[in-house]
Amino acid sequence: MTINFNPAQLQVYLVAGTQDVPGRSLVTVVQQALASGITAFQFRDKGASQLTATERLALGRQLKALCTAKGVPFIVDDDVDLALAIGADGIHVGQSDDQIQHVLQRVQGRLFVGLSCSTLTEIQQANRLTGLAYIGSGPIFPTTSKADADPVVGLKQLKQLVQTARVPIVAIGGITESQLPAIRRTGAAGSAVISMVTQSPNIQRTVRAMLSTGVTDDKII
Repeated sequence: MTINFNPAQLQVYLVAGTQDVPGRSLVTVVQQALASGITAFQFRDKGASQLTATERLALGRQLKALCTAKGVPFIVDDDVDLALAIGADGIHVGQSDDQIQHVLQRVQGRLFVGLSCSTLTEIQQANRLTGLAYIGSGPIFPTTSKADADPVVGLKQLKQLVQTARVPIVAIGGITESQLPAIRRTGAAGSAVISMVTQSPNIQRTVRAMLSTGVTDDKII
């Protein structure tokens, strides 16, 4: 079963791979996150991951089954072949990954597609694409979760990106619980997090805090 994309699914978007939970089971962490109410999960297993391609496929299929059982979209980072082999719901690609037009053509009708954009120029280019489901923008704040992270975007620029983009934007990068209201005030559809959930001493409380953060009329100074 493939889950159709809904912008509301960007509200609590967990991104994780085995490298983000050293010494622990990624399956257990994702199970806890799903039980707590995350609205999307992206399987991003790379960097310090020590899994073989076969192990990564098996783990991906296991995590996909858990997500499907909860009605949560399962998204794969970057690897179209892996996403199709797992039967993922979506694929997320960055500016330096496979050409986005090629990805959109290849997965048309099978996967929804997310694209990383951190500048107004990138957003404007993305606006010309057909078939893009959402955009991931960041890092909003300094982050240590990605060694190759782009320069920090900040809240003011995030608001500009949201106002310019034709599709929903999910914010990512260095987000903490105290910053969630400010993220929502930019008009972003939600927050994508790694360590905020994977390193949380209480995953249920953290996810519930993300779910309870609503949009207000406060202005960004």
